[in-house]
Amino acid sequence: MSRPQPIPASALPEAAFRAPFRIRFGDCDPAGILFFPNWFVMANAAMEDLFRQRLGIDFHEMHAGRGVGTGFVHAAGTFMRPGTMGDEVLLTPIIRRVGNASYAIDLHIHRGEEELARLDLVTATTQLATRTSTPVPPDLRAALLRYQAECGPVAGQEIPA
Repeated sequence: MSRPQPIPASALPEAAFRAPFRIRFGDCDPAGILFFPNWFVMANAAMEDLFRQRLGIDFHEMHAGRGVGTGFVHAAGTFMRPGTMGDEVLLTPIIRRVGNASYAIDLHIHRGEEELARLDLVTATTQLATRTSTPVPPDLRAALLRYQAECGPVAGQEIPA
């Protein structure tokens, strides 16, 4: 497996959603460097924002009202440069695949043009009452596929088969 090469922020699709975050004191270790699990906390927040602001689906209502969960079942990261206290970063989720009961995301994290990290995330949909897998709801599937089509491919990045 080859290590992803950093790509500049400008290589991401113009139509892609971007969630801004500021790295705060409490996000960092004593050296002032972002403590790596916090990238995943930010990733989940970015996905909540994507749902509401771009997909038109209320993330909280889907969970609390509809009883459909969306949890990461795979989360891996490639860390290219450290994020530091005070940095303004953009998290850009790109939908890689929409399956029957899951969807895969490449989440690019940039400070300016510099890619700091890239997260490989797979989210499964579940019935929260039974904690069992369930198909991606039709409205979410349609919204994810629409967003994926609007974004198109990422320049300079291989698309997995």
